[in-house]
Amino acid sequence: MFKNLECLSYLKNRFQLECLDEDLLLQALTHSSYIYENRQNGIENNQRLEFLGDAVLDLAVSDFLFRKYPECDEGELTKLRAALVCEPSLARTAKSLKLGYCLRMGKGEERSGGRERPSILADAFEALLGAIYLDQGLMKASEMALKFLGPLIKDVLEGRLDSDYKTELQEIVQQLGSEQVQYTILREEGPDHNKIFTAGVIYKGELAGTGSGRSKKEAEQQAAKSALRKQF
Repeated sequence: MFKNLECLSYLKNRFQLECLDEDLLLQALTHSSYIYENRQNGIENNQRLEFLGDAVLDLAVSDFLFRKYPECDEGELTKLRAALVCEPSLARTAKSLKLGYCLRMGKGEERSGGRERPSILADAFEALLGAIYLDQGLMKASEMALKFLGPLIKDVLEGRLDSDYKTELQEIVQQLGSEQVQYTILREEGPDHNKIFTAGVIYKGELAGTGSGRSKKEAEQQAAKSALRKQF
């Protein structure tokens, strides 16, 4: 694992961000399990930055796809965006940046494989974008998002990424002319730093599938996968 100062130097060089506020960067690298095991005043986890970075990422990718593919309709653009802005894609990007090695996390989470967990890696990448946005603005954050998603964008356009089960399920439902599917979180288990979510997908008023994961997004993807296998 990189030491804190080594991490800061590495990521600043990797992102070409000489002026990035180091406190923001450390916050982006701080998993909730670290706070749980190190109750010190003034330390925040990366969840609020992840929330902000998620919005930045959605806008950056939407704007890029809208401008690059004027011939695509809303459905096609939505499918492309969903394949890019999903947990597996973001985790893959985070791995390429070695974010897992830079994270501050609790010893228990680390022993359980947290540095390789897709949900944690995806959140860390979004948190970094949130930090960049606060420090250097939307243009720079969008530039960084598209720069590091570049290889994935190419893979998506050439059909080489794994399926987005939620998008696949929605397309089938639309073809059937049926009502929309809805997702709901059925259960949350475990402490805040190590939660397991169970999601359900509702179709025609009934529970069509369930799935679990370390994040709500992952649980919903697994629920959609379950529904595809059972119903269609």
